[in-house]
This record gives sequence, structure tokens and C-alpha cells, in this order.
Amino acid sequence: MSRLIVISNRVAAPQPEGEGGAQGGLAVALSAALREYRGFWFGWSGNRIEEFTGKIDFQRHEGVTSATIDLEEQDVEEYYNGYANRTLWPLFHYRIDLAEYDRSFGAGYERVNERFAETVYPLIEPEDLVWVHDYHLIPLGRQLRQRGVANRIGFFLHIPWPPARLLTTLPDHEHLALSLLAYDVIGFHTREWLESFQNYVERELGGRCDPDGWIHVGDRSVHAAAYPIGIDYREFSEAAASEAARSACERLRKSADGRRTIIGVDRLDYSKGLEERFLGYRRFLEENAERRGEVFLLQIAPPSRGEVHTYETIRETLDELSGRINGEFAEVDWVPIRYVNQGYGREDLAGFYRASNIALITPLRDGMNLVAKEYVAAQDPDDPGVLILSRFAGAALQLKDALLVNPYSKEEISDAIRQALAMPREERVRRWRSMIETVRSEDVVWWRRRFVAALAGEDVEAAGSARAAG
Repeated sequence: MSRLIVISNRVAAPQPEGEGGAQGGLAVALSAALREYRGFWFGWSGNRIEEFTGKIDFQRHEGVTSATIDLEEQDVEEYYNGYANRTLWPLFHYRIDLAEYDRSFGAGYERVNERFAETVYPLIEPEDLVWVHDYHLIPLGRQLRQRGVANRIGFFLHIPWPPARLLTTLPDHEHLALSLLAYDVIGFHTREWLESFQNYVERELGGRCDPDGWIHVGDRSVHAAAYPIGIDYREFSEAAASEAARSACERLRKSADGRRTIIGVDRLDYSKGLEERFLGYRRFLEENAERRGEVFLLQIAPPSRGEVHTYETIRETLDELSGRINGEFAEVDWVPIRYVNQGYGREDLAGFYRASNIALITPLRDGMNLVAKEYVAAQDPDDPGVLILSRFAGAALQLKDALLVNPYSKEEISDAIRQALAMPREERVRRWRSMIETVRSEDVVWWRRRFVAALAGEDVEAAGSARAAG
């Protein structure tokens, strides 16, 4: 069996539960993949050095081998804080008003991808499958090809691919898109993001897109498809059944003191629609005075990318807005919003999800959103909560029995909260059963096996059928 070489911007070695906060969805998914295949996970350590050396630090944690490099301060500023998070992230999330186009950012992005390629390519053996992840490393496949790597290389984008009319605002956008043609397989979470890419290829590159997923530009043909990522259902279920999760559940229920709990869990990021969520909840409080004191919103929002000034603005805005709402509606024995700027481990979060009557997950644009799936997985089958979900999250295409809302509409958010609070148990159970079946069957194992099968050139449908049968 071929080795699997996973390459991403950051490498997050698995940590014992309760240490270091919650692991992100990508970290959980890739750790699960690498426990099944031989190989290693390559990327940036998160550390900074004065001068780049290319020295690789190999470690092994929880059955996963990691290989990390350190980057220079200038690398981090231009490649990560710059092009990745101040140019591509806002653009790919439809926020061209926030995208910053700086030539030094683009130069740093290309330089770091060259450093990744130069460092990792001597480690790649002839039969290895190489799986590159996310917007930080779009040029890496091209860089590896230029160094003679002939292996099968796949790329997976964990965020949306924007419409062509938005992407063309990016200087040198053709160069970025053409870099993707160096890969053999390109994966997106949803058909919407896939179709946006296909439209760009036809409109801007003069390519041809076949119904079976093959994309042809010049003499190059690549296969692109939608591979919606899932949670590690088995591991998350075990976390939800743990003593730590039960303790967290009891802690939240006790503090709720008989009130209904609405929960939101998001990184502190403008794509998550937190300001719009708070305003929608405020509209609910305005329109449903009789419900005040019966419900509260617990918003967990750990800081994200603190070195990018836009995120400082988000935090200031939410601090002010939550304070204003609490000042306007709070009573001496009730506060409408509990706003928490810290992260929690998966077991704690599973307990909080279980204790919450409603999950309010309203990103303005999201590649997938695994929190929505985790909330469903954590529910009591006999008395499940209600998921309110943005129709602009990738998960909305799979979790169709959630209450789907337009996150830009305060009225829709308010109406959905009122509907969720009034929803009878029978309807909650029916909706949950439909969603849990999807969460259980289309999990991270299903996702990675479909993608790796395509990367290996195998029959993807056969692999999916074998997974379902197993």
C-alpha cells in the first residue's frame, strides 16, 4: 500500500484531551487519515527563526508522524498574515472590501511555497500519494512538479471557491488558478464551490469541463469533484459519552437554572456572522418580550489571527454589541448573552452541545462547518435540540432538516429562534434522526476514503459502497 504524505500550512500533533484547547476540524480529520496509512504530515511548526534553514523536526504523537519546519518572521508576515489571511481568506469568503492586494504579500506566498517544496520533495518516495491542503498552499503542486515530482498529487480546498467575477479582482488570478492544474485531483466541499471553479476555468482560462468532473486546459487534464468533509463520528461519540463531557453538560445545565440555552461556537472571524447573529438575537428579544428571562445565548468565540488588524476590529465590535444588548435587556437575575473569548476541548464542547436546546450557527459563508455536525452528534436521541444553520454554510446541503436561515436577515434569525423554542418533541426527533444518519454515514472516514481512492486512481463509487457496507 502506498504511503500518504499530507501537507498543510500548520501541523497540529494530536494532544491529550483537555490540553491546548480544541483541535480544529482539519487536524482531527488528518490525524485520523494518518493513523490508517503510513506516511507523515508535513508543514510549518508555528515557530519563527531569524534565518530559514530547512531543518526538519520529526516527531511521533498518538500514532501520527509529523515533519515540521520553522519560518522566518518575514515569511510569516507576508505569506501567512499577508497573502493567505489578508488577501485570499477575505476574497474567497466574498469580502473583497476587506481583501488587501500587496505585491510583497504575493512574493512571500510564492517564496514560502517554494521553501515547502524544496524541503519536502527529497522525502517523497516514488509510490507515495501526496495530499496538499487548503488555500495557503495552492502553488505547491506546481513547485513540486518543477522539481521532478511525478507522483499523484491531490489538493483539497477547505474554504469556498469564489465566483469568477470576484476572483478576477485578484491581481494575477490566472497564475493562481493555473497552479491548480498541476494536481491530479482537486476536491471541494460542495458542488457550489466546484461549479464556481468550473465556471472560472471556462470563462477565464478557456478550458472545457466535462460532466464526469474532468477539466481540460491546454494539454492538461485534472479531475475535480465535491467531497464534503465529516466529523470523526466514532471519536466524537466517545468524547460525548466521557465523564468530562457529562460534567460539562451538568455544569451548563446547572448554570442555566431552568432557562433554555442557545449555543454558538465559532472562531472570532468575520466570516462567521457573529455580529449578524447578535443582531438577530436582539431582534428576537425585541419581538418576543414574553420570552425574555427564559432563554440566553452562550457564544463561545476564541480569538483568531490576532496579528491581522481586521480581527481586532471584530473583537471590539462584538465586545461593544454584546455589552449594549446586555445593558438594554438584562435583569438583575438574567443576562441575555454570555460571551466567552476562550477555547474548550472537544469533551467540554460535546457536553455544552448536549446541554443546549438550540445551536445558532450562522456563518455568512463557510466551506463546511463541522460545529453543526458535532452539535447533531452530541444530542440526546430522545430529546434532541434544534439546529439553526446558515444556508450559506456547506453543511446546509447535507443537514437539510436544520432550520435554514439567511444570516443577513435579523428577521429570519429571530423567527427561527421562536420556531425552535416552540418546536414539539416529535418534530425535533424526526429532524434529528434525518441529520444524524447523514453525520454518521458521511463521516471523516467516508470523506478521506473517497478522496484518497480518487487520488490513487481507484473507482470512487466502489470505495464509497465498500465504506457503506462496512
